Amino acid sequence: MLWLTIGLVVLFSASFPVADAEVGDGARYFKVQILWIFVGLLMSRWITRHPLRLIMQFSGLGLFVCLGLIIATHIPSMGVTVNGATRWLPLGPFLIQPSELLKPFLILQSARLFGQWHRFRVSTRWLWLGVFAICLIAILIQPNLSTTAVCGFTLWLIAWASGRPYKHLFITAGAGALAAVMSISIKAYQRERIISFLDPWAQASDNGYQLVQSLYAIGSGGLWGTGFGMGQQKLGYLPIQYTDFIFSVYAEEFGFVGAVMLLLFLAVFSTVALLVALKAKSSVNRLIAIGCMVLLVGQSLINIGVATGSLPTTGLPFPMMSYGGSSMMSSLIIAGLLIRVAREAHEADIVAMTEQPMRPRRHRPGSRRRRHEQPQQEATAAEHTPAQKKRVRRHTRTGIRPEVTLEPKLSRKPSRKRKRIQSL
Repeated sequence: MLWLTIGLVVLFSASFPVADAEVGDGARYFKVQILWIFVGLLMSRWITRHPLRLIMQFSGLGLFVCLGLIIATHIPSMGVTVNGATRWLPLGPFLIQPSELLKPFLILQSARLFGQWHRFRVSTRWLWLGVFAICLIAILIQPNLSTTAVCGFTLWLIAWASGRPYKHLFITAGAGALAAVMSISIKAYQRERIISFLDPWAQASDNGYQLVQSLYAIGSGGLWGTGFGMGQQKLGYLPIQYTDFIFSVYAEEFGFVGAVMLLLFLAVFSTVALLVALKAKSSVNRLIAIGCMVLLVGQSLINIGVATGSLPTTGLPFPMMSYGGSSMMSSLIIAGLLIRVAREAHEADIVAMTEQPMRPRRHRPGSRRRRHEQPQQEATAAEHTPAQKKRVRRHTRTGIRPEVTLEPKLSRKPSRKRKRIQSL
């Protein structure tokens, strides 16, 4: 919830000038984002209330539905093109991005496949690997190289965490790098972004305009920032400041200290997610937690790297901070999956503690035992006379054990008075 609250505060400040200029309502994007958050929280709550084995039964179906929607974006009459990329589908007055909705199902199905690798047949393994490859290719053709790289890297890390052979992992990484090089060589705008990334100041008014304005915003924030709502670069200078470059607005208004605090928050979040993964009781749950951490934290770091000029400019939103219904719902669903893994691990620990039997206390040879810790068998055996023991043993062989009536024991030690009489 802290991450979500910070995102809403920054989004209100970053989107107010644009919304006021476009529709006359500065809180327009803020209101729409609250609507998407409400829908995402309902989905996340449902996930946290149901076991993962039930949720994973729908992962394959959801993956195929999202893949069909991604393929539908390539149909000219259905796909919506924005900034030269066809990644959206119309849903009434809103637009949805199927590649963002694909991410939770990709985590679930890949964790299920790699976590139970030896239980599947060889044909089933190749079938799902082929489906994953088709998903990545369909996203890459949109074109959407950044989302393809994030999804592919998530799949690769889940496979690595499951213990797949390094030979297969290196071959897969090489194939992914080759696909990225081929995409950059074919798409002219991707090559221009790489060139502008290497020297943005040489094309400050053309391809490097976004990065230069982003660096201006971050640099003008100083140590403590200009204050909430007081940023200047969002007033018509920094493009798409409420989606891809929302971190620049945050750094300008909250300064270097705010940026460091945000990075520390991401570090703490990733540490907690890794602890959840380590405490998971099954390999599938462990891989789900790792995939959730990689997508949320990794995508945030990539967005920060783009805004600071450390990575080439890409259209990748900041999870739970950038404007967008698909990204928000996907991020909240992934967060719900992580919470569910933590709950199941906690419930398993509680059950293990309540069902653990009480072990008898062991004593070292020759050690003294307390009176209340002596076994009852020794006490009863001492109370039996040799004749009673023999009779009980004989009847025990026949299977019938009669009741034993104990007679009062007489002391064999003569009294002191009798000794005196004998001595006389």
